Amino acid sequence: MTSLFLSLALLAQSYGGAHWRIMTEHGPVHVFRPQGYDSRAAGTLVYVHGLYTDVDAAWRDHRLADQFAAANVQALFIVPEAPMSGGENLRWTSLDELLVAVHEKTGLARPPGPVVVVGHSAAYRTIVAWLGCGRVKHVILVDALYGNEDDFLRWLADGHHRLTIVSDDTADVAEAFVEQLRDAVTLPAIPDDWSRAPTAARKARVLHIRSQYRHMPLVTEGKALPVLLQSAAPRVRPAPAGWIQAALGSRSPTTL
Repeated sequence: MTSLFLSLALLAQSYGGAHWRIMTEHGPVHVFRPQGYDSRAAGTLVYVHGLYTDVDAAWRDHRLADQFAAANVQALFIVPEAPMSGGENLRWTSLDELLVAVHEKTGLARPPGPVVVVGHSAAYRTIVAWLGCGRVKHVILVDALYGNEDDFLRWLADGHHRLTIVSDDTADVAEAFVEQLRDAVTLPAIPDDWSRAPTAARKARVLHIRSQYRHMPLVTEGKALPVLLQSAAPRVRPAPAGWIQAALGSRSPTTL
């Protein structure tokens, strides 16, 4: 069985880190360990893709490894398969099952830090199924709040969870949602570096960010996703201004 796991796992030293692609009964899962990773201090970031793509295409076409490396945060990244269409059943109904599969098949120890779940678009369907997992402390919905609002409200009710909502196509739903929460903070745009965000935004339990990027560029252009990931985990090391785009080989970000 061990040799089978090894044959199904791809470990590549690239992107300034290490990458595994493991096969499970629920489809492929990509795992990324960034350069400078400290297993004693790291958390776990689980990213769930949206519709009309599969995990391998999202990994490749959205340059997820590059974006994770550019985020420069202390976390183990996990990207599971998710539905490609609205009528497709969820692939992973249990986050605990996903985490067990990752750590058994890669041999990596579970990081001691919190689990943060980031999802784009219809990923909210998968995320709702995971809200009962006690290890999930922070959810980031990237233009992904357009259903199950009551479930997210109940999850927030205990006061110990954080929710970040980024809106473009979902702006109307997001605005109505945060109006129900007295402690919600709204940011007019995604900053080019999370350390430059206002203190109130960085400390907010519920944060709504109005996106200056459209629905797909939010996760494909390399400008928004690395910054949002910064909000979820501590940095590996300080970096100079413009380092995200330098790492991705793209143009300098717009100054807000």
